[in-house]
Amino acid sequence: MDAETDSPRIGFIGAGNMAFGIAKGILSGNIRPENVKVSAPSLRNLGRFQELNITTTHSNTEVVCGSDIIFLAVKPHVVPLVLHEISPHVTHGHMIVSVAAGVTVATLEELLPLGSVVIRLMPNLPCVVLEGALLFARGTCATQDHGAMLRSLLHRCGLVEEGPEAWIDIHTGLSGSGVAFVYLFAEALAEGAVKMGMPSALAHSIASQTVLGAGRLLRESDKHPAQLRSEVCTPGGTTIYGLHALEQGGLRASTMGAVESATERARELGRVSAATRNGK
Repeated sequence: MDAETDSPRIGFIGAGNMAFGIAKGILSGNIRPENVKVSAPSLRNLGRFQELNITTTHSNTEVVCGSDIIFLAVKPHVVPLVLHEISPHVTHGHMIVSVAAGVTVATLEELLPLGSVVIRLMPNLPCVVLEGALLFARGTCATQDHGAMLRSLLHRCGLVEEGPEAWIDIHTGLSGSGVAFVYLFAEALAEGAVKMGMPSALAHSIASQTVLGAGRLLRESDKHPAQLRSEVCTPGGTTIYGLHALEQGGLRASTMGAVESATERARELGRVSAATRNGK
């Protein structure tokens, strides 16, 4: 803990989009830049952290030794190498939060010292604009207090929920990959307007605002999507005709199938990670 502010010292190993989004959210709370440190092997992604007055380094060990909570934000295949490097410096006073897709709690706990506090976290890309959806699962030695601390730390990043680890892969399919599904739908909305004669730039601007407004209304109304959808429809009106066309095209089934496929792929990556760890 920082002696002056009693705030936890935060470290990031890895400087990609997820690390940057989480860092922005943390700094919008009560964590000061001087209490955050980021490491990465190259300078390529460190500049934007430096613009936030965050200390950067190429030393993962330096981050671990100077932090209380460490976000492991590297590619999944790099995780074993990084944990082998930092394990001699990890103590029971550290909280290790992994955002590496497909790397299970069991894998993390096996690669870290016995009794390490481990939490597996899955954010999504909108964290960079503080509108993320984050789900975490606690490891064997992570207590409810650890979970509460993480939730408090991340609450400015967006929606933060806790669940069993089995839900992490589903969250990946629903929200991690789901962001791209929404982008595809927004693109199709705009292209439909272009087909009917609207200029492309205007069509894409209106499509993005439509998605944003619909999402915000859905979140703030606490109504089921089907109820909101029915409120837009009038008998014999334009919306019901458009919805009929979407149903004929199989939008509902295709979307459910996309979430299922992405979830299964996340599970497959987890099995590959475990097999690699076990040398199979």
